Amino acid sequence: MIYDWSYRTPEAEEVGTATALAAALGVHPVLGKLLVDRGIHDTVSARKFFRPKLTDLHQPMLMNDMGKAVARINEAIARGERILVYGDYDVDGVTAVALVYKFLRDYTANIDYYIPDRYNEGYGIGSKGIDFAADTGTRLIIVLDCGIKAVDEVAYAKSRGIDFIICDHHVPDTVLPAAVAILNPKRADNTYPYEHLSGCGVGFKLMQALAQSRGIEFNKVTGLLDLCAVSIASDIVPVTGENRILAHAGLHCLNATPSVGLRAIVEVCGLADKELSMSDIIFKIGPRINASGRVQNGRESVRLLVETDYAAARAQAESINLYNEQRKELDKQMTEEAITLVRGLGDTQEHSGIAIYNKEWHKGVIGIVASRLVEQFHKPAVVLTVNEGYATGSARSVGGFDVYAAVQSCADILENFGGHTYAAGMTMRVEHVEEFRRRFLAYVDAHISEEQTQATLEVNGLLELSDISFKFYQQLARFAPFGPGNEKPVFCTRKVYDYGTSKVVGRGQEHIKLELVGEGSSKVMNGIAFGQSSQARYIKTKRAFDICYTVEENSHKRGEVQLQIEDIRPCE
Repeated sequence: MIYDWSYRTPEAEEVGTATALAAALGVHPVLGKLLVDRGIHDTVSARKFFRPKLTDLHQPMLMNDMGKAVARINEAIARGERILVYGDYDVDGVTAVALVYKFLRDYTANIDYYIPDRYNEGYGIGSKGIDFAADTGTRLIIVLDCGIKAVDEVAYAKSRGIDFIICDHHVPDTVLPAAVAILNPKRADNTYPYEHLSGCGVGFKLMQALAQSRGIEFNKVTGLLDLCAVSIASDIVPVTGENRILAHAGLHCLNATPSVGLRAIVEVCGLADKELSMSDIIFKIGPRINASGRVQNGRESVRLLVETDYAAARAQAESINLYNEQRKELDKQMTEEAITLVRGLGDTQEHSGIAIYNKEWHKGVIGIVASRLVEQFHKPAVVLTVNEGYATGSARSVGGFDVYAAVQSCADILENFGGHTYAAGMTMRVEHVEEFRRRFLAYVDAHISEEQTQATLEVNGLLELSDISFKFYQQLARFAPFGPGNEKPVFCTRKVYDYGTSKVVGRGQEHIKLELVGEGSSKVMNGIAFGQSSQARYIKTKRAFDICYTVEENSHKRGEVQLQIEDIRPCE
């Protein structure tokens, strides 16, 4: 992919503020600029940013309907009513169900959990799940990470004597279900100060409020934050405000005192001796939790996450790891087929979006394939297949473009849809696929901006290689956890040279292991450029080139720094 490098030169006033802030904090001047970029202009705000505290969380009772939800749960516990914790089959839903179930099981034995089957039931609340609840004597369903559009389903449950509490973070319709309580910070009448919570985050706030109502110590809830960190990273919600506090505390929990189930997954991933980051969750832990819902049933992942016996958890983690291997094979095969299909379409160059359909594709992987297409072509993408006689699809987007709005524009030909700015799902009759494709592409063409069609590397600072040390890395690490809204900083260094020892590596000789020196400097800096072996010939000519990169700790040599090269460009 060809990137446009974008760097905004700071104004003189910003430079002055950044320089003074960096001096006061004893950090590199470019880190002062990073703070100013985040709206931080004084040392008090900076120290608060560097030390996220759970005491700065918002009071959960500020959320609409929280009092109603807490009262209904306390009533159910007091009466010994059966409670069913119900959630979506992706990482956010599974972790949310595990968090709520683990907390409540200490206060009631009359509780179970339910994850709908992706293939037989589909997304969200369905009649099969409600019938299961009714047949097992359930009086209250707490639904997590879905349900905000389940008007008919909640009405049906009510006819069978079942109350609903909905904890969701997806965009609601105008008409809300007739639930006892609807906790969703994206409600039109929202009263909560932070709107970007994950589904698991909403579940955490409910348990926080419940604990307060029952006089339960806060650490009984915060001990579950390892699950919240996994959901925040995997669901790609903004890592700002309250999410940043939850993710920071959750990562500490994941590294210091992980639950039995997550500890087993971490060990299966080969991460047992590593300080875990958001990237480890995104690329290692999350996909394994997701795998059971994609290949088998998400209930298996919940069973692992609520397990108390380590031997049982380890066996379950090994099983889920096998599902992940199957998922990777499906992912690879379908991605290759999808890329070939996109390139073979006659109108690919005409449109700023992608919408493809193959009835033979595996429903559990279409979301991943849509993400791969966005990476490959830098266009909003929808991938559709057939399940249970209907066309079902997943959409993913490029930075800044609201793909949910694009899907919503086709609402009249959809049976069901939901999601948020960067990801959405939809179901339609098969005969409407071509019409959906035409209208989706037309919407994207009409609403996407020129900037959104260009793959851009946002450069956050300019450095010399001599600026980079392990001390600099440690200062930079205080900006973590990274994610949307608090992205890992990308730096640029001009005029670097091959030290003479850079080489192509990898099973397919697709990467470059670099040893670099800056102009007029003898300091040698190590780097790795994944998938950029095409640049090796130029690098070996001894001519100067520019690099964009992130600064990482060398995973093989603790205490040393290496650059992860995002892009290489010959000097003009």
